[in-house]
Amino acid sequence: MDRMGKIIFYEDRNFQGRSYECSSDCPELSSHFSRCNSVRVESGAWVLYERPNYMGHQYILTRGDYPEYQRWMGFNDTIRSCRLIRTVSTLPLRDGGGRGTGMYRIRIYDQPDFKGQMMELSDDIPMLSEHFRQREVHSCNVLDGAWVFYEHPNYRGRQYLLEKGEYHRYTDWNAMHPAVGSIRRVENF
Repeated sequence: MDRMGKIIFYEDRNFQGRSYECSSDCPELSSHFSRCNSVRVESGAWVLYERPNYMGHQYILTRGDYPEYQRWMGFNDTIRSCRLIRTVSTLPLRDGGGRGTGMYRIRIYDQPDFKGQMMELSDDIPMLSEHFRQREVHSCNVLDGAWVFYEHPNYRGRQYLLEKGEYHRYTDWNAMHPAVGSIRRVENF
């Protein structure tokens, strides 16, 4: 399902300097700005990439203001491509915490090709090692929604977007190793 989105990139911190507004996937951003130090996401959920053609480190951003690249856990001020995340659940709010409770389901496995220990999730996990026998996820099946794997606990480190589908090995989500410290749903507020 296609969704609408709007994101504004700024060359300088605190939404200053040259800016570029985007409402669709863009495989090459370097012609619009030379560096990216702040971002405002007005609608939608986005994945930003440090290299053109949706390659390199990924940064998943939902609606909000990011006055400096450290706020989205960026390693530097280089953003070269972006795309709108289309498999985000936006069902009505139902819980008392003000969070969306749309359909989210993912199965993670400690072995390649959906073998070994399996765990099914429908909510965020800030510290995977408290719930899963080991910190390595070698394969997964995203049944509903979009998810982010973080390299370290408490949603830190490298980020990997996983949309609906099967991932037979950790290299399928472009990870260099199977270490997963935390897992979060991508919600569109």
